[in-house]
Amino acid sequence: MCIYPDNLAAKATLWLWELRDLAIIGVGFLVSVFALVRTETLIPLVVTAVYAFLSIRFDNTSILDFLRYAGDFFFTGQQYYEWRMKM
Repeated sequence: MCIYPDNLAAKATLWLWELRDLAIIGVGFLVSVFALVRTETLIPLVVTAVYAFLSIRFDNTSILDFLRYAGDFFFTGQQYYEWRMKM
């Protein structure tokens, strides 16, 4: 008996990343290695590592999504407060 997750509607994941993120990390790592060999700079490798960290997913939410939601809540999203005294 085969049981498919979420009726095949779930996104494909491998370990803690979606496959799209793994492809981006893989290409970024390849470009980073070439840049390291040619120019001896670690900046692309650091950017790739930061992206890999921020794209880790827990319970269908990545760290980058969480930071985006927090930034929207604290800085860009309009907050509405209403104070009333109950008598």
